[in-house]
Amino acid sequence: MSSSDDTKGDPWDKETKRKFQNKSKSEWFDPCQEAASRSIRCLNRNGGDRTMCTDYFEAYRACKQEWINKRKEEKKGMFS
Repeated sequence: MSSSDDTKGDPWDKETKRKFQNKSKSEWFDPCQEAASRSIRCLNRNGGDRTMCTDYFEAYRACKQEWINKRKEEKKGMFS
């Protein structure tokens, strides 16, 4: 990965949090959209062969899990 990927490693940074909180209720927002797009591009490049894209899928799952965990931590603080 390049250094530009490292700067976007946190799916729940201040800017992402601001965008999520200011979106309308019906608007979809995914801070891991970049990782999802990479997965789709990999599938397209490799004719749908999922085995060629496992690294991309794992990166997307890790991003989503980190985002979910951070959201859970924030919610705990609201109700304690």
